[in-house]
Amino acid sequence: MTISSTNFSDQANLPPTTERPNFTPTSPYAKRQFSEASDTVQQLIFDEDLIQKYNRSGPRYTSYPTALEFQAIEAGIEADILTSRDPNTPLSLYFHIPFCRHLCYYCACNKIITKKNSDAGDYLEYLFAEIRQKRALLTPPKSKQQSNQVSGKKPLVQQIHLGGGTPTFFTDAELVALWEFLQSQFEFDLPSEQGGRGDYSIEIDPREIRETTLETLRKLGFNRVSFGVQDLDNKVQIAVNRVQSEQLIQGVMDEARRLKFNSINIDLIYGLPHQTPATFAHTVSRIIKMSPDRLSIFNYAHLPSRFKAQRQIKDEDLPSAAEKLTMFSNTIKALSDAGYQYIGIDHFAKPDDELAIAQREGKLHRNFQGYTILGDCDLLGFGVSAISQINSTLYAGKGNNASHILQNDVSLEHYKAAINGGRLPAVKHIKTSIQDRLRAYVIMNLLCHDYIDFKDVNRQFGIDAITYFIDDIAQLGEMQKDKLIDMDAAGIRILPKGRLLARNVAMVFDSYLASKSKDRFSKVI
Repeated sequence: MTISSTNFSDQANLPPTTERPNFTPTSPYAKRQFSEASDTVQQLIFDEDLIQKYNRSGPRYTSYPTALEFQAIEAGIEADILTSRDPNTPLSLYFHIPFCRHLCYYCACNKIITKKNSDAGDYLEYLFAEIRQKRALLTPPKSKQQSNQVSGKKPLVQQIHLGGGTPTFFTDAELVALWEFLQSQFEFDLPSEQGGRGDYSIEIDPREIRETTLETLRKLGFNRVSFGVQDLDNKVQIAVNRVQSEQLIQGVMDEARRLKFNSINIDLIYGLPHQTPATFAHTVSRIIKMSPDRLSIFNYAHLPSRFKAQRQIKDEDLPSAAEKLTMFSNTIKALSDAGYQYIGIDHFAKPDDELAIAQREGKLHRNFQGYTILGDCDLLGFGVSAISQINSTLYAGKGNNASHILQNDVSLEHYKAAINGGRLPAVKHIKTSIQDRLRAYVIMNLLCHDYIDFKDVNRQFGIDAITYFIDDIAQLGEMQKDKLIDMDAAGIRILPKGRLLARNVAMVFDSYLASKSKDRFSKVI
């Protein structure tokens, strides 16, 4: 599609006017990335020349605007946002547990390394205090019934995720205490396997899990679990200080399956010291035999000047860029041959996993927790550095919602001081504009569904998308020539050669990107 800049009308200078976009059962984004012959045949082409050409640094878009746009929060704003949120919008709760027993040298996170549970002190009590603070500001639901399984008397929670750090640093008793306290403050939807929409997950370090922990978590209601594996090669494990045997991983997998967790995810990293295409292919092959429901395959970014832990890794031990590309190519082929569906940005899932089904049905979303089936929830974060993403009427025009992104203090000492002082702990804030929400809608649909439907955008935001985005669309000409995308009057489609480069397409619509240093982001591959 060729569009001349002379077609740009005055309408493109007008702000879009919209309420929060509706998420409807029928979607123009359903099944866009699959062949007509089969709903689960994956259309994905690894083209090394094109990947080399377009492989540049860019955001991972767990939000738009990204976290780089955070500003210092004004006093009282967090309370106003919580008070003015739509009480009938379900909640997704995130808990950040910053403690680990071991320092993994590839780590790029702000974690606290300690050997004893007692060293975590009273962190759980601080979480309880923060929960009380925020819960007191939430208005009870106005509707009589939010689903067939709940009464609607308390705010409805449909998703919980415990991350970190190592959430199972908490003892079984502490995990039970947290869960029971949450149930006193909120109403939980039934898990998906019982007919509800409940998605309750936790990250686990297989090395630091007690014999009773998985069973305790399953009895509480957790139905999804994620294991950090990274690599099964012993030499690699020693180099990154994360030694765990294949037998240990298999044993935890077997126990999770025995307990009937709905979905099991495994994380792997390519580009670690001493990895070769052959050794990493062997790891991937062994992991495929374990048959996790989901896989996250991350590209290791070596930035020792920014992350102290990475200074333990020697530059000369790292694989070359060409070797990393081969590892990624081999992994794509192995997972595709094994029947895994490429979700996007490092993520794969079995065709019968809820994530894969949501993508095929055009209902997939992306937020600070990554890809999710519950994008219509407000995200409420608890703990040091936790991020919240909330829609409210605060600062919004009549009939509109405003989206707010907030982050708690990243310093444990400062976080505790805020709670002790009776203050809400958010220290950073982004208030999105209507233009931000329009661009977020485009970017997230490109990353989740490889497609943006112009009629859908027009309907959701009251604009003519082609004229509004005329300058952005003009930048896509080279990608269209290279057959990464196809454009016409209906929309923009990411083609099989472009699926691994979807972030490049999304970056075209990012109005903040030009002013940001590229070394703040990870490379696409």
